[in-house]
Order: sequence, then C-alpha cells, then structure tokens
Amino acid sequence: METTQDMAAKPLRIVREPRVYLVGRQETDPEALERFLADHGVSWSTDTEVGGEMLAEIAGRVCYMSYGKGRRTNREFLSHIVEVGHGSVLEHAVWSFLITGVSRSFTHELIRHRHFSYSQLSQRYVDESDSEFVEPAAIAADPELHAVWCEAVNAARAAYDRLVARLLESFSNVADRTLRRKLARQAARSVLPNATETKIFVTGNARALRHFIELRGSEHADVEIREVAVAILRLMQQEAPAMFGDYTLVPLPGGGFATHTEHPKV
Repeated sequence: METTQDMAAKPLRIVREPRVYLVGRQETDPEALERFLADHGVSWSTDTEVGGEMLAEIAGRVCYMSYGKGRRTNREFLSHIVEVGHGSVLEHAVWSFLITGVSRSFTHELIRHRHFSYSQLSQRYVDESDSEFVEPAAIAADPELHAVWCEAVNAARAAYDRLVARLLESFSNVADRTLRRKLARQAARSVLPNATETKIFVTGNARALRHFIELRGSEHADVEIREVAVAILRLMQQEAPAMFGDYTLVPLPGGGFATHTEHPKV
C-alpha cells in the first residue's frame, strides 16, 4: 500500500494488490458415514483428509454404489470425474474466502457469478472518509495518468466528506444516531469512485470455483479479477489438488499469469 498527499488533507491510501484468505472448509461425520456403509453392506476408505474432496468422492460413488470398487485413490477418482465432465459431483465440496484490497469495480463483476454466496462491506454503515483506493497498474505505471487519477479520487473524497457533514446536519431531527449516520452515508456514497477499496466474503462450491477460475483467469479478463482468480487457484491447488490439479499457470507477456486447463466446463 502506498500513500500520497496530493490534493487532500488526509493521505490518499492506495492498494496495489488484492489479498485472498481461505477461511472456511468442510468437515465430514465419520460415524454417520460408517452407519451408511454398514446399512448397505459395503466397506470403503479414502486417502484424502480434505473434507471437500472426501464428500465429492462419497457423492460420486453413491451414483453407482461403487464403494470399495474401481479407482482406489481419491485423486484417481476425482481426476476421472473431471475428465468425463461429471461436474455436479464437485458441487458438494464448498469453501469460503475473504477477499480484500479489491475495488468496487471488481465486486460489480464478481457478483455476476450467481453460484457464489456473498457478504460485502456496507457503505451505508461503514464510514468511507478514510478508505483506501485501488489504482489500476496501467495508470500507476504512468506518472501523468497517476496524477490525474489521484486528483479525481481526492476530489471525490473531499466531496464525500462535505456531503456527509452537511447531511448529518440536515438529519439532525433523527433521534437515532446510527440511523442518522446511515442516512447521511447512503446518500453521500453516490460520489465515491469505483476505485474505492472493499472487502467481500465469498462462499462457493468446487464447480463454481472452477468456472470462475476458467472465465476470470483468462488472458482476456480484467487484470484485477484475473489476479484474484489466480490467487484462488493457487490456494485451491494446495487445498484440493484432486479437483484443481489439472490447471496450469501461463505467464503473460505483460506480466502476471493466466489460467489454463485441458478440462474446461466441467
């Protein structure tokens, strides 16, 4: 993160890179699973300790009651699922992420992925007077463009502060302090730029994550969302290699990476 005084009294705090945190994963219930296997007279074990991978294998095997038969390792089983495109099995594996250091432009695109669940920072309740801003690398690389960008962001910041102050006065008859602040901020936020940094909690299943990684990890995708797609892929290749091990990262001429798989649209 960088800061610059430029036009504003308060330093303009600039974010250069997003951060992705894998904060939630599934667990299995061994006792319930053993009861199921015993009730149906079959035995089965798996070599993965990752809850999502295990659940996807359980779900896949129930389709043919193939417990104790066929492919022995979890990776062999799930790799075959990916190869044949039986993607519905992957929907049973779910993870949750916290994504920070991203812009409102980014989240406008992200929420078009309808198979994810979202909880995002509220500009109605959170004061944005000292927020951070995400500057695109193409602008940051050019001193003249950087100056224009900083001027525009600082003007928006100053307008937001003035609007909030004046709106708080106009809502002085509202007794509830929290409501008064919300009314002021929800109106003043209209001048904030898409570059305003935000935080978003995202939950998705493995199939939806693969779709996101393929679509947004493409060399043709927006740079910011591609960086997030690559970051999520790196996490998931460590977390669940049986489901995401078929992806490779391809270096791009201008820097960064794009994602690639021989098994798209699973």
